[in-house]
Amino acid sequence: MTQQGSADIGVTGLAVMGRNLARNLARHGYVVALHNRSPERTHSLVKEHGDEGTFVPADSMAEFVASLSRPRAIIIMVKAGEATDAVINDLVPLLDQGDIVIDCGNAHFMDTRRREADLRERGLHFVGCGVSGGEEGALLGPSIMPGGSAESYARIGPMFESIAAKVDGTPCCTHVGPDGAGHFVKMVHNGIEYADMQLIAEAYDLLRAGLGASPAEITDIFRTWNEGDLDSFLIQITAQVLAHTDPETGKPFVDVVLDQAEQKGTGRWTVQNALDLGIPITGIAEATFARALSSHADQREAARAAFGSAVSPQISDRDAFVEDVRRALYASKVVAYAQGFDHIGAGSEEYDWGIDRGMMATIWRGGCIIRARFLNRIREAYDENAELPSLLVAPYFVAAVRDGVDSWRRVVAQAATAGIPSPAFSSSLAYYDGLRRDRLPAALIQALRDNFGAHTYHRVDKPGTFHTEWAGDQQEHPA
Repeated sequence: MTQQGSADIGVTGLAVMGRNLARNLARHGYVVALHNRSPERTHSLVKEHGDEGTFVPADSMAEFVASLSRPRAIIIMVKAGEATDAVINDLVPLLDQGDIVIDCGNAHFMDTRRREADLRERGLHFVGCGVSGGEEGALLGPSIMPGGSAESYARIGPMFESIAAKVDGTPCCTHVGPDGAGHFVKMVHNGIEYADMQLIAEAYDLLRAGLGASPAEITDIFRTWNEGDLDSFLIQITAQVLAHTDPETGKPFVDVVLDQAEQKGTGRWTVQNALDLGIPITGIAEATFARALSSHADQREAARAAFGSAVSPQISDRDAFVEDVRRALYASKVVAYAQGFDHIGAGSEEYDWGIDRGMMATIWRGGCIIRARFLNRIREAYDENAELPSLLVAPYFVAAVRDGVDSWRRVVAQAATAGIPSPAFSSSLAYYDGLRRDRLPAALIQALRDNFGAHTYHRVDKPGTFHTEWAGDQQEHPA
């Protein structure tokens, strides 16, 4: 019988993710206290997986807390929002100074900042911790992104590093930064994931609608792509999904899935925060809007009735088009990641977190959904220049984009001509072109703002702020 106060760490909330994290910890030799609102779930975990390690089940929150060694470390794995606050409110009266509460759900980072400040005033540590990798990652090795105090990481870091995915012997876990930094980085990770999936879906659509290729043929294309620069978890599972046949109908599985993509909110949060920070994450935004558009079935039906749904591709060289799509996909992915890392940098500066962007690339190389070969290149870029203004100007990515830009332009033009929507491909190309232009039409926008609202402007030829009397003598005056 395990003694009271002997558990190394506790997990409350034993749905699939919490259950698998608890099992992962137990498999690595930690004594794991278990609690769930429904005790049946606690006891079923012990019954089914008790041979994987040492579990200490508890039917009540008080019994659960009492089973933990001090300073206590408690993982909360429940639905974000009110449910998380409810569990915290139940826990806090039972805790002692120095105890650590760890939220491993997908909480909004501002909620995490609020909770961290509140518990800090009570002498407790609160850690907002991003966990990526889904159910399998939680069990076999996720990417883990803990925020919170350095003191709390000294206690939980060794445990989390031991259960995280490993790449070249390096754990996919690091202390991201104080208060909400961990959940912020997980939010941006999910935003990049949105863009990555949208780009893959557009590539599939271009091959299917543009070439008339079957899912089986596109499976082979994606498998080939996964052997080169595009090597990634998402490309790998795209081939798996496209190769799957629906057992009920015998049709390609992708053809029986309703074409309405859902979302849990992290992509939307990413876009909203980027707008607040003034960071143009256009690829992530278009991916989020594309999901929203897909869900408006009534509008789509009305538009089909009004305009028809035919596409008119004019592609003469099949192999050349496939290669163009591959190059355009890679270039667009580079833009999506560049924008995401810009967002992390802006958030770190705004909230004074000191996030190491190279380390984020390091811990995303394994375990997480966006793990990909080229994350090694991102890490190398930030190792060479931690203050890199944009990933796009790192030497490796300069060469990669230059190599793909002609293909990128052809694909976007052919998609537009054929009537195949490619919002993420197109916006990524527009971002690249906007970033490299010597002069942007923003000059006209600022002049218009001054005309109708006296918002002033700066000049290229002398310092200062100016306003033109547009309704009067149209003379310029210092503002």
